Amino acid sequence: MKKGKRVNVAYWFILPAAIIVVIYFFLPVILTLGISFTNMSSVTGFSAWKFTGFENYLKIFQHPDAANIFASTMIYVALTLCIFNVGIGLLVSILAYHLPKRVGGFFKSLWLLPRITPTVVYVLMWTMLAADAPYGVINSIFKVPFGLSTSNLIPAHAMLFCVLVNGYIGASFGMIIFSSAIESISKDIMTSSLVDGAGFFNRARYIIIPQLRWPLLFVTTYQTLSLLTSFEYIMLLTDGNYKTNVWSLWAYHTALNNYYGNFRYGFGSALSAILVVVGIVFAVIYLKFFKFNDLVKEPLIDEM
Repeated sequence: MKKGKRVNVAYWFILPAAIIVVIYFFLPVILTLGISFTNMSSVTGFSAWKFTGFENYLKIFQHPDAANIFASTMIYVALTLCIFNVGIGLLVSILAYHLPKRVGGFFKSLWLLPRITPTVVYVLMWTMLAADAPYGVINSIFKVPFGLSTSNLIPAHAMLFCVLVNGYIGASFGMIIFSSAIESISKDIMTSSLVDGAGFFNRARYIIIPQLRWPLLFVTTYQTLSLLTSFEYIMLLTDGNYKTNVWSLWAYHTALNNYYGNFRYGFGSALSAILVVVGIVFAVIYLKFFKFNDLVKEPLIDEM
């Protein structure tokens, strides 16, 4: 097929996805940006609101809690992403590949249990794990037998539990993507590494991980954007208390919670718009780090 026709066919394949992205991403972004420049709230209703320019953004930057909430968001995203979503996801997929097929499949299925557990039940389990004795499992096993004082562990280590609760969910996503990518690596290359005497660590470092640049870029970018905007586990676990209030939860409480924010849609939309900008900045950094232009180059064999 000639190159021009091949490009036209590619556009037709992209079209359905492009329509979905425009309807469900670009239009909501434009609406959110528009509302962020207004004073729309439950007080003004949908008829008495006015354009206020950058007033909402100025309020955010002058807000006494903004810096702390942004810092909590970055800590939460960085720890969850590096340790669980990418780190443990990659480790589990490599370990499972080197196990017998059935054992590896069972090992991976264990990591899927948190994802298929209803959110409320899953968070309730963590709450009971961290509860004070005699109900809390951690206190009952690791503190009571040694005569140590017990207490509810969540208030004292709130961010740690937020990372753990979200991390076990996110690790399974990375594990599925990385496992599929590892299975697609040529068996000849994998067998050759064994013939050359490569051990587990050298095989993972020099053979497997270099072949996973695309999956690593996808998982890192997708999970970063997901963590920036997800708040349901934190809301159920701490509701933003104990210094765990993240930016997306702040936006939710402000725009969609009458108790906290009095339905200030304009202010909440401005918070969301800033989160979109932060996500775009991270995405651009990842594209540069993983050398996206090199990844999308056409194979040299097609140019011959």
